[in-house]
Amino acid sequence: MSSIAQLHTSTFSIQDLELKLKQVRLAHPEQSLPSPPSDSGSSSPQECQPEESYFLRSLKECLTIYEEPSRPRSESLLLLSDEEVIMLANNGNIATYALEKLFGMDQLERAVRIRRALISRGSSTGTLESSSIPFENYDYSRVLGACCENVVGYIPIPLGVAGPLTVDGKQYPIPMATAEALNAGGGVTTVLVGDGMTRGPAIDFPSAIRAGKAKAWIDSDEGHEILREAFESTSRFAKLKSLKTAIAGRTLYVRFATTTGDAMGMNMISKGTERALEAMQKRFPEMVVLALSGNYCTDKKPAAINWIEGRGKSVVAEAVVPGHVVKTVLKTTVKDLCNLNVKKNLMGSAMAGSIGGFNAHAANILTAIFLATGQDPAQNVESSMCMTLMEPTGPDGEDLLVSVTMPCIEVGTVGGGTVLAPQQGVLDMLGVRGAHPQQPGQNAQTLARIIASAVLAGELSLLSALAAGHLIKAHMAHNRSQANTPAASVPATPGAGLAYRV
Repeated sequence: MSSIAQLHTSTFSIQDLELKLKQVRLAHPEQSLPSPPSDSGSSSPQECQPEESYFLRSLKECLTIYEEPSRPRSESLLLLSDEEVIMLANNGNIATYALEKLFGMDQLERAVRIRRALISRGSSTGTLESSSIPFENYDYSRVLGACCENVVGYIPIPLGVAGPLTVDGKQYPIPMATAEALNAGGGVTTVLVGDGMTRGPAIDFPSAIRAGKAKAWIDSDEGHEILREAFESTSRFAKLKSLKTAIAGRTLYVRFATTTGDAMGMNMISKGTERALEAMQKRFPEMVVLALSGNYCTDKKPAAINWIEGRGKSVVAEAVVPGHVVKTVLKTTVKDLCNLNVKKNLMGSAMAGSIGGFNAHAANILTAIFLATGQDPAQNVESSMCMTLMEPTGPDGEDLLVSVTMPCIEVGTVGGGTVLAPQQGVLDMLGVRGAHPQQPGQNAQTLARIIASAVLAGELSLLSALAAGHLIKAHMAHNRSQANTPAASVPATPGAGLAYRV
């Protein structure tokens, strides 16, 4: 091939060349070209450099520009190239974590770009700076101080929409999950059993006797009222519902349960709990708060107390699937589905000693929707606890009654990742974005109902595929790299739509 042909087929770009030149200049500043001469009329010769100059000024020159007292640091940074800022950071003059604060809100992307370079060049792999992890054209103002620290980019996640699924008489496009079998029976109906986020601090006392006195005081009307007033003084949305106490030795655990409006509520309830403990310490000055969260909550960990008492939104979703739909769409029978559910989801999970794991794959559905709507994905641990039940119904038992019971769906429609634009777009699609204007908490409750309904669809889909013997065929067709293993795009069973694929 000729040299000209090679030039035209190369993927090498001018951006690659600039990146390599920057890396060389940083690694070997002594080899850099001197600063170009300035115009004679300039009052500050060292400040006339274009941002992406191929000249790297000395550390001393850059410090003089950066530390000039007559202007804000953000303006001084505009007079320095990225490589010069990197040099200052490597010399300890600029903290990597504080780049956004130093650059200002109109230079957030530049802060991210420079951090990527610093981290990449300081790592053993050195790949981040030129990696395929995107960082451009993103609204970092929504992230700053809210969702992420030391930001180096963002991770796009493919989003699919299925449905619509009829939930409590209203159709929702679900950001995953199959729905036709459930809609054929009139859709899903839900019941909100409970709504209360929890925080469970651990408190030490000098003795078990003093811990016992504190427990008795909290359980009394007087103690409960004092703690309630202190707790609710921190927010107009935080309403204390209950206090549950337990003692281990001289350590007292108090589980605060509260409604939190449309927020998931961890920050809100933590603030209220802290204020309540301050009020309690006036009565028991000898107490020592070991941890605001003493794992008696319990957050992001499997726990029987969450399964029994509930945490966040407790929802039951159920539907009736006509017998002819079970046969023609799901390709199985009511008898086989019920038998499989008992032997797999109930008995199998009991044999494994599972806590809240009496389901087929609730976590798949819930986590996908969590990611799509800006929830905390780590809370899928307790949020996906679920019991799936199936039984014959109808005059002759020819139809299927299916339900899921989920006591710990921890979601919100304000705060956290819900402030990010793509996630807000999904919440908009569901009609639950932000705080409900008339009934605080209703949007978050509706989202929890939608999630439970989608889980119900996913449970029905997977169990039907198992009962019909089509699961492996569906996996082979849809859950492998099409580049390496071409396969038909239509699953063998209509009811085996892979509801858990995002």
